[in-house]
Formats: sequence, C-alpha cells, structure tokens
Amino acid sequence: MTATTLVIVFASLVGLAVGSFLNVVVWRVPHGGKLSTPPSACPRCDHAIRSRDNVPVISWLILRGKCRDCGEPISLRYPLVEAATAISFGIIAAVTGAETTLVWALPAFLYFAAISIALTLIDLDTQTLPNKIVLPSILVGLALLAIASAGTGNWSALLGAVLGSLALFIFYFIVAIVSPRGMGMGDVKLAAVVGLYLGWLGWGTLAVGAFAAFLLGGLFAIALLVFKKAGRRSAIPFGPWMIAGAWIGIAFGAQMWNGYLVAVGLS
Repeated sequence: MTATTLVIVFASLVGLAVGSFLNVVVWRVPHGGKLSTPPSACPRCDHAIRSRDNVPVISWLILRGKCRDCGEPISLRYPLVEAATAISFGIIAAVTGAETTLVWALPAFLYFAAISIALTLIDLDTQTLPNKIVLPSILVGLALLAIASAGTGNWSALLGAVLGSLALFIFYFIVAIVSPRGMGMGDVKLAAVVGLYLGWLGWGTLAVGAFAAFLLGGLFAIALLVFKKAGRRSAIPFGPWMIAGAWIGIAFGAQMWNGYLVAVGLS
C-alpha cells in the first residue's frame, strides 16, 4: 500500500469521526446547546447512546436505523452525513496527494470541507449561518493556509487569500446593503471564509467560485418559481450555493478561468 493510499484511508476514517461530530454541531449550535454536554441521547426515551452504538455508519446499519431501547427511528441523515464527510475527506486527500504543491494545504481544505457540510445543513434547516462557526473559521482558515504557504514557500498565495477574503467580503457587503432582502449578513461573513480559500488558489479561481455561487443560486430560485415551490418574496438560503460555488472554483476554477481567457483571446 502506497503512502498516498494510506493518507486517503486515514483521511476517510477521520472523516467518519468528524461526520459524527458534525451531526452534533448541526443540531446543537443553532439551538444554543453545548457541544460537549450532555451526552447524545434518544430524543424519545432519553437513554444515552451507548459507545458501541456510536460507531459512524456501522452502528446505524446494525441497529437498522432504530433506537436500541425504544425503537424510535434514527434519521437517515446521520449516517449520510458521516459517509459524505468520509468520502469528501478521501477525495480531498487523493487530489492533494497527486499535487505536491497542495499537500501542505490538506488540513486547510479538510477543515473547509467539514464546515461546508455543517453550514450547508444548518442554513437549509434554519436559514442561518451561526457566528459560532463562521467567525472562528476565518481565523482557523487563515492560520491553516499560512501553514500551507510556509510549507510551500508560496507567500504570494497567502497574500491572495487575504485579498480574496477582503474582496469577496466587501462585494457581498455591498450586495447586502443594496438588497438586504436578498442577502443576509451571515452570507457576508461566510464570503470572507470562502474568499480565503479561493483567493489562496488564485484570482481566476476566485472569479469562477464567486460567479458559480450566483449562477447556481439563481437557477435554483428560477426552478422554484417555475414549479411554484416559492414566491418572489420567499426567503431562499444562499449559503449552500456559496459553498457549492466555492467547491466548483476549488475543483475546476483554474481550468475554467484559463479556458475563458483563451476563448476571449486574452491568453
């Protein structure tokens, strides 16, 4: 087994554990609960979850999606979040392992993947992006990307991250001022986080990621209107589309931007 394969397997296993923790974050943070206490328990019978029943994905399958004590159904979302986190961690590890310059950035992008999942679910559930997650993520993201820049010696990437964060924050802030019904301050703060990661990878990546967010969000809003699932005044969470756009930028931004420059004759 190669070193890269070991890293992928290890990252995936870590992703399972992180995914289990994210389920706690998604439920407790919006409700003002503490992450450390009380221990996880069945909402119906209030029995604490046993350690053997707290193994990501596997326990849900063994219990057939029901509480061991009272038979209360356990939401399918729990194992799906755990599996999705594991898969995303594995994919990120595989990509960074194939790109020498990105190896140092692995912790930064694993962290971004984790908060992406948590914030997407919270925004869909509550239409909020909690400061308890977003604001610390700016500092944590900056610190992890600084470590990545130190490891690669690419300090211009860190400068790009800072400038990208400021640029996207200012842009979203202006949009929120002009159209407060369409953009919340949670989105503005999240823009600072997204700008860090996109800016670290380059201005072309930042442009693609920012544009993709509005394109995806716009298409979704149009689809809701067409199928009469929402009205013109309906509030639609934009955080998930910002995050989806960011990952499109991270995955394909450089290639798409270079293709655009070639198409318009600028490269």
